Amino acid sequence: MATTIRPADINDVTTVINIGKVAVELAHRKSCAAADLAEYLSAHYSHEAITNELTDPNNHYHIICYNGQPAGFSKIIYNTAHANIKERNVTKLDRIYLLEEYFGKGLGYALLQHNINLARLQNQAGIWLFTWTGNQRAVDFYSKACFTIVGTHSFRVSGTHYNPNHHMYLAL
Repeated sequence: MATTIRPADINDVTTVINIGKVAVELAHRKSCAAADLAEYLSAHYSHEAITNELTDPNNHYHIICYNGQPAGFSKIIYNTAHANIKERNVTKLDRIYLLEEYFGKGLGYALLQHNINLARLQNQAGIWLFTWTGNQRAVDFYSKACFTIVGTHSFRVSGTHYNPNHHMYLAL
């Protein structure tokens, strides 16, 4: 089957919103009350929020397609330092989401590798991310890709709810 990865642009606002809302809800629905998750999605996956994200030159979004259909997306930010990582020229993998119907096809790994390769092309020393400690599928995915846990923090989901998150890092 044909898999392609392309940079996202302003024409992809609806695609990112639709994939993001479904994938985030699937990954995090057990982490908090429905109202807290709805507040998060409303704030971070509105048309205005995603338009701002896609037009910010620091953000690098990519869409992965399977047989011509958008299956997921990622967002990286180069040169984003982290307190627990001594190198300064590191990339933050801020978002990587895949629709559930595309699980098990190697698309998540392909998208991750694409972002790792982009970071290498920008002479980045590593790539790091946050992931909810209760999302064992994600923790296992990144661990299998040789990311290690370098810290934790409480991630703000809503005005009243925080989730524990791992900080994971891969030296390049």
